[in-house]
Amino acid sequence: MNLLEVRNLRVAYGAIEALKGISLEVREGEILTLIGGNGAGKTTTLRTISGLLKPVAGDILFQGDSLLKYRPHEIVQKGIIHVPEGRRVFARMTVQENLEMGAYVRSDKDGIAEDMEKVFTLFPRLKERRNQLAGTLSGGEQQMLAIGRALMSRPRVLLMDEPSMGLAPVLVEEIFDTIRELNQKQGLTILLVEQNAHMALQIAHRGYVIETGRIRLHGTAKELSTNPEVQKAYLGG
Repeated sequence: MNLLEVRNLRVAYGAIEALKGISLEVREGEILTLIGGNGAGKTTTLRTISGLLKPVAGDILFQGDSLLKYRPHEIVQKGIIHVPEGRRVFARMTVQENLEMGAYVRSDKDGIAEDMEKVFTLFPRLKERRNQLAGTLSGGEQQMLAIGRALMSRPRVLLMDEPSMGLAPVLVEEIFDTIRELNQKQGLTILLVEQNAHMALQIAHRGYVIETGRIRLHGTAKELSTNPEVQKAYLGG
């Protein structure tokens, strides 16, 4: 079943059209990846889904309901949570305070405490640093915190923008293992934007290739990873 659908979406920055009528569907319980070069429109797609940008045409449906009539905080309340590129943690707040900010739309104190423990189980390093200022964490720890903060909102769909950016290879493996675990063990639906196409296609079920604001190819992760065009452009083949 399609949980999220993007239909003929067009988005412009002034006179420059960033998305030129893209369509994609995200099925419940899958990892869907969107791959492409810099400036292809990947981040614009996520920012439009989360309500931060308004399209000039097209529609975005969540469980059949158009998201275009909702403001960003209302989209969060529906369970669509965006982990932005560059992590963007609250640097002058502690790890615990950052996680509490992730639960700002909730009022169930027991559930919030329970979910925080789940985050600490998933990322033991965050538990060790729960009283440390987020700005003093390493890049990898900040990425863990950004994911943990998103999980505190109890997402139905997690939008992840370049989670491996700027991380050492060993931490990239760890972050991707976590994304896979969230999908397999918690059934979380994930829309993943990632320049590391090789890693993205290893954990995704399906993918779309976006080039200059248009969908160029789509298929299963296996189909895309064995496609000569994809191999040449994105996999170093």
